[in-house]
Amino acid sequence: MEPLSNKRKVIESKPLSFMERIYLPAIFKGLAITMKHFFRKPVTIRYPEEKREYSENFRGLHSLKRDEQGRERCTACGLCALSCPAEAITMISAERQKGEEHLYREEKYAAVYEINMLRCIFCGLCEEACPKEAIYLDGPHVASDYLRKDFIYGKDKLVEAPLNQ
Repeated sequence: MEPLSNKRKVIESKPLSFMERIYLPAIFKGLAITMKHFFRKPVTIRYPEEKREYSENFRGLHSLKRDEQGRERCTACGLCALSCPAEAITMISAERQKGEEHLYREEKYAAVYEINMLRCIFCGLCEEACPKEAIYLDGPHVASDYLRKDFIYGKDKLVEAPLNQ
């Protein structure tokens, strides 16, 4: 077995030319690139004042939709929570009280519906799994905050406002 030193390749470098040794052409080339970019229009968007256009398939904040009569569409079937790969959706279902059934679409409803935005990966599988088309990822960006508990969005932040208000 041959020693490692015999298997190494020797790399020979050619000597630098006079222009390469004084570095001036490289410096001027770098300055030319800098000056070219200095006089271009900036591509920065000043966010609070300017809003940029989003793609049609942008996935933003979740929203729980209502039907034409202003009732919540969610029937607490739990398919959105089951399809979520990040396990970000927590749902507790409840049944409507006697006498209330005629006011609503279904007997069951989501008493608690929470999405942990720190865990959500905005994949859209919850939107695809919902048979009632109750959840959409059509809102704006998730706002920044300092506390972890403020990233758990409940029904108060997710359900869209009724049409008659």
